[in-house]
Amino acid sequence: MSLIEARGLTRDFIVPKRSTFERTRRQTALAPTDLDVADGTSVGIIGESGSGKSTLVKLLLGLDRPTAGTVSIDGRTVDAAASPRSLHWLRRDTGLVFQDPYASLDPRMTAGRIIGEPLWALDIEGDRRARVREVLEQVGLDADMADRYPHEFSGGQRQRIAIARAIVHRPRILVGDEPLSALDVTVRAQILDLLIELRDTADLTLLIVSHDIGVVQNLCDTVLVMKDGEIVERGATDDVLRRPQHPYTRALLAAIPVIPRSAG
Repeated sequence: MSLIEARGLTRDFIVPKRSTFERTRRQTALAPTDLDVADGTSVGIIGESGSGKSTLVKLLLGLDRPTAGTVSIDGRTVDAAASPRSLHWLRRDTGLVFQDPYASLDPRMTAGRIIGEPLWALDIEGDRRARVREVLEQVGLDADMADRYPHEFSGGQRQRIAIARAIVHRPRILVGDEPLSALDVTVRAQILDLLIELRDTADLTLLIVSHDIGVVQNLCDTVLVMKDGEIVERGATDDVLRRPQHPYTRALLAAIPVIPRSAG
């Protein structure tokens, strides 16, 4: 059984009318999609803006309701219409890292409170403060930084805090929605190395949304290529990137620069 399974997953949106007499129109953000993600694998989702990448991830995480189709995590159905408490099992199994680390962190909260928030929200027992200190060191920050506020950190450090918050409750699935695109090149390489280390040591299944082929090439063993709400190509990362079959994939490879990894 796949850890993540989607069948016939579809998302349509109502297009606002431009006049009283105009007929209601629908726009398809995600065409009927089937997807299987095995436990312990790393999957990259690439494509241009508006290709459906983020829509797919939101549906998989129960952050949006599909127009049709189903999603299951480890055999349990994801119901986005369910109450927040009834989805605690899903929130415990998943962690999410957003694109902009500063926008995703509450400036009024210390790093320790930000990181520890999932532990309190999900009623996770144990020494929560000790777990916050532990995960700070796991992402390459000093434990005594827990009392600082987001504005006291650099962009790279803020993204490390965001990653710490995403893994503090020991999820099985880590999702990154363009987690490196807001960082400069040097810092991106450092955070990429951190994600690779977490992938290899924390027994995580990764879903990485990115327009950066270099990130996917270094981090993911499988890649999905999306265009206009459809997966137009999928397969092992090396196979797809070295021998792309779809014209759109070939165009992406020709247009998007590869970001090299740091030597360290």
